Amino acid sequence: MSAVEAFLDDTPGETRGMVARDGRFEHLIVHRDDDPPQNRLGARSVGRVIEVQAGFNAAFVDLGAPGPAAFLPMGQGARPREGDRIEVVTTAEPREKKGPTVRLIGPAEGSPHLIAPGPDVSTLLARIAPNTPVQTGLAAIQASWDAEEEAFAAGHLFLEAALDLAVERTRALVAVDIDYTHMPGRDAKRGRHRANLEGLGHAARLIRLKSWGGLVAIDLVGSRLDAEAIAQAARAAFSDEPEIVFGPLNRFGVLQLSVPWRRTPIEDLLQGPDGDRVAMTAALAMIRRLRMRLLQDTATPRYAVRCAPAEATLAAPLVARLGPRAAVVADPAVRPGHADIEEG
Repeated sequence: MSAVEAFLDDTPGETRGMVARDGRFEHLIVHRDDDPPQNRLGARSVGRVIEVQAGFNAAFVDLGAPGPAAFLPMGQGARPREGDRIEVVTTAEPREKKGPTVRLIGPAEGSPHLIAPGPDVSTLLARIAPNTPVQTGLAAIQASWDAEEEAFAAGHLFLEAALDLAVERTRALVAVDIDYTHMPGRDAKRGRHRANLEGLGHAARLIRLKSWGGLVAIDLVGSRLDAEAIAQAARAAFSDEPEIVFGPLNRFGVLQLSVPWRRTPIEDLLQGPDGDRVAMTAALAMIRRLRMRLLQDTATPRYAVRCAPAEATLAAPLVARLGPRAAVVADPAVRPGHADIEEG
């Protein structure tokens, strides 16, 4: 039986949930305090139809949140008209410069507003890892850093299987390259087969960790492949998402599948499509470092984070939530992203 661990990092300004299986991270959930709650997966809102696009069989809906309007695909049922008030539920969070995707529930009244938020991080952890104790404090902060580092990595080495794996996202698709490094004394055919099977498992895990979706093209090792074994391994690897559509393994050794978009990609959450979230990400990172220092050393009366003025402005109200032992000092001599933590 695989060992599952769950972590909850509740740092002022941002809550993160991490789930690891057998020491490998599978989920990184990030909720920031200032993100519009209407945009989160599962949120129910009243919206106003602001545009109907007959050519796309869809409409755009104002949810009363900043940013792009929500996208509403229209099926065979009721077809809202421009100006209608409707109740919707968020089925996919924003990504890049696109707004959320919503599903129609029915007619509504009033101006655009949130009816009920989507599940919080604790609830999501309980769904993903039921009956698993949730670790907090120092262990959760470290898990937050480790999961983020793995989520941002493009290449991954798994020496036990001689597997070299690359998982990268372009505008069109997610590209997965599974490569095998033959080692003397090993059966090359069996080694390639093992690399393919383990590569599929890790690719699925990393796509979940990065919160990616869309078309996925997986370049497997070798040319004479067991299509049935590959198909079974792929279905097992991606079994957490029932709406995945699998394509056939083509003659070039490439397997294609389509993964539904659900959550905002991790790089969008932490960097933003235009880099507009980098400053807050840096501020939150130093707050997380300061919080770790306070938890590690409970005897020192006071710790301060010395940082660039712009980061200090963002961090000050959040540092105050750590209590009287925490402070922030704006210092023009400190470069952005190079904060120091000091006593006193």
